Amino acid sequence: MTNRADAVLKQAMALGEAERAEIAGVLLESLEPSSDTGVDEAWREEVRRRLEQLDAGGVELIPWEEVREQLFARLNARS
Repeated sequence: MTNRADAVLKQAMALGEAERAEIAGVLLESLEPSSDTGVDEAWREEVRRRLEQLDAGGVELIPWEEVREQLFARLNARS
């Protein structure tokens, strides 16, 4: 990694999680730009819709630990 890239990385790592995630997304998109903007727009709309449901209290949130347990239980049942 170049000195310049290393300096940018160190600055980015000092940011909060949300800011780092946003930067990571932008960087990933710059490496492999989406060829189908319709799909991107559909996902944006889906995220917007889900956030509205969440804000309105219309969805039940399940903690990651519980989801993980259910997932492993299903995987183990298949074995």
